[in-house]
Amino acid sequence: MRRIFIITSVLLLNVYFLSAQAQKPASEIDKKVDALIAKMTLEEKVGQMTEVTSDVVSTTTNGVHEIDPAKIKEAILKYHVGSILNVSGHAYDRQHWYEVISAIQAEAAKDRLKIPVIYGIDAIHGVTYTLRSTLFPQEIAMAATFNKSIAHRAGEITAYETRASYIPWNYSPVLDLGKSPLWPRIYETFGEDPYLIKTMGTSIITGYQGNNVGDKYHVAACMKHYLGYGDPLSGKDRTPAWIPDRYMREYFLPPFAEAVKAGARTIMINSGEINGVPIHGSHYMLTDVLRGELHFDGIAVSDWRDIEYLHDRHHIAATQKDAVMIAVNAGIDMSMVPYEYSFYNYLVELVHEGKVPMSRINEAVHRILKVKYQLNLFERPVGNPDDYPKFGSDEFRQVSLNAATEAITLLKNNNNILPLKKDMKVLVTGPTANTMRSLDGGWSYNWQGDLADQFASTKNTILKAIQQKIGKDNVSYEPGSSNDSLQNINDAVKAAKKADVVVLCLGELSYTENVGNIDDLNLPPAQIQLAAELAKTGKPVILVLAEGRPRLVTDAESQSAATVMMYLAGNEGGDALANILFGDANPSGKLPYTYPRYPNALVNYYRKNLENGNPDDKHGYNPLYEFGYGLSYTTFSYSNLHLSKPNLKENETLTVTIDVKNTGQREGKESVLLYTSQQYASIAPDTKRLRAFDKIDLQPGETKTVTFKITPKDLAFVNDLSKTVTEAGEFKIQIGDQTQSFNYISATVPDRSGKL
Repeated sequence: MRRIFIITSVLLLNVYFLSAQAQKPASEIDKKVDALIAKMTLEEKVGQMTEVTSDVVSTTTNGVHEIDPAKIKEAILKYHVGSILNVSGHAYDRQHWYEVISAIQAEAAKDRLKIPVIYGIDAIHGVTYTLRSTLFPQEIAMAATFNKSIAHRAGEITAYETRASYIPWNYSPVLDLGKSPLWPRIYETFGEDPYLIKTMGTSIITGYQGNNVGDKYHVAACMKHYLGYGDPLSGKDRTPAWIPDRYMREYFLPPFAEAVKAGARTIMINSGEINGVPIHGSHYMLTDVLRGELHFDGIAVSDWRDIEYLHDRHHIAATQKDAVMIAVNAGIDMSMVPYEYSFYNYLVELVHEGKVPMSRINEAVHRILKVKYQLNLFERPVGNPDDYPKFGSDEFRQVSLNAATEAITLLKNNNNILPLKKDMKVLVTGPTANTMRSLDGGWSYNWQGDLADQFASTKNTILKAIQQKIGKDNVSYEPGSSNDSLQNINDAVKAAKKADVVVLCLGELSYTENVGNIDDLNLPPAQIQLAAELAKTGKPVILVLAEGRPRLVTDAESQSAATVMMYLAGNEGGDALANILFGDANPSGKLPYTYPRYPNALVNYYRKNLENGNPDDKHGYNPLYEFGYGLSYTTFSYSNLHLSKPNLKENETLTVTIDVKNTGQREGKESVLLYTSQQYASIAPDTKRLRAFDKIDLQPGETKTVTFKITPKDLAFVNDLSKTVTEAGEFKIQIGDQTQSFNYISATVPDRSGKL
């Protein structure tokens, strides 16, 4: 009976894949790909679907890394490997990358069809694995800028420096919904809001890929991790999630749908499972939704060992061979195996046995080869070292500095204690004060970022940046604590008593993925105790948070005179913070997530508005700081919110304008956020949702009119049938402290009472 089921499934897959291929007119690249596929053996095709890590083809002796001739020969000439990824140990300089990529492509040129290898790397905040590159703030900090232009420019520079490292494929951006504060990859996301994620995500994708992804300055983007990766039930990495289909479509899917529209060439799959179904084995997610609904036609690559884990971890495959069958038939095009060639051997056998149709193999290989042609790898498998004079330049560094400056978020400033005077005596203390690990985070020079102090030694930690800003004679330093234990706390207290102000730097060291899993969202007790002891001195405490996720700091924060959120601001983060603390720059960041106050009150801002209907509930929505919150050294007023019409109809556009004035004494930037609220709907509506934003720069006394366009599509939600609809009814627009209402009138979709 099982054999009949497999044969039937394969026949159905054949029909699906053949019909899908027949629907699209062939481009010139498609014709080249088809002609090449016609020449390929099954083994050569399966090789293209195989991706191994650099260690498989390398040796490292006494710290010296090189491509091993015998290993690369085996990978290319025996297994016809189509892709290699990663770095062995830690970052290389450009010269060594040139040697590595040249050796790989030289071997590929010896294979029968001379198909180039596509090399991939996690350049998620700059070229993280190339020495002396430009490292930007992590995505969560980029989101805090609310500046699409900065994201786009960072994408362009990252692409330039990735190609300068002779690598054409970047496993970025992360488009996961950063919904769970416990999750150790929050900092790799653009925050908790779907609109913010999709807007910043498409900005950086267009920066990566440009108008011609095949030129020497751009790379193929890889949106990840499709789908629902960012909300594990436990908060721990690669653990199960429970997400209804309606929620999946409402909150998690839109960033990926937008990235597909923006032309992202590749996608990486969620390592976890949703509602008991591993995404690597979900035909519904990988084929029905991704291909059928989103019309994505690029490469779907597995994450690290995730096909193996269908057997080892998820237990939906009785054998490793079954795991390969399930994943490939579900829609995986390329397996990040990554340590050996079992995937290759199993897949060849499965095709011979009729358990994976040849049409599925051809489809996957077509996608892989098409991206290689689009990247111009057949003509230029290795770049020219002389084409990248701006690599690591001051011009690029300044962009990173600007990004960090616009990201840093001022959360509290009692009595305008900030900016500080440059002649003050300052104690700098805390576990994140004198390490680059707390500025760069994971994916910095190596996987966990724990070598950042070695490889970014020429960059300024927070301490060094403050010393440079106001002179070493005005700065004292005591660590006070490590990440999780007290360290000469009495010396820190004594130094505080002698200082005019204390800059207390708390937060986290670098981590990523499961290494960053935690059981307690509170900062370690040692850090909180350090804050309490310093507060007892009576000296004003400037609390600086350098962290990858919003750790609970409620007690420590209540005793600070000012609170500054740094996120993971990158290599220039120390200088950016010093500029802000001492008034040479004006903070303009806004929180891209809700900062929780308590460990059991983890609620996103677009919650359901239930507390208003329950006046006896004293434990409603009460975060420490709300999404979108952030102060400036100047002040802004909002006025004259105007809607172009009181009623919006289908196929119409509502024009929204508002005046924003700088009412303070210094220049400042303001992110203008537009929210909408639906008063009543067939599904309990969210309290409010971000629908548009813009960032403006205003001189003292200057007023600018900001204009937004809203269409019925912007007001849509996913109903209980998993259909996206815009229901007739009353809506409210909120910008700053201004609100206006309008009605949406539909000829086809009624309101909750059935009226059109």
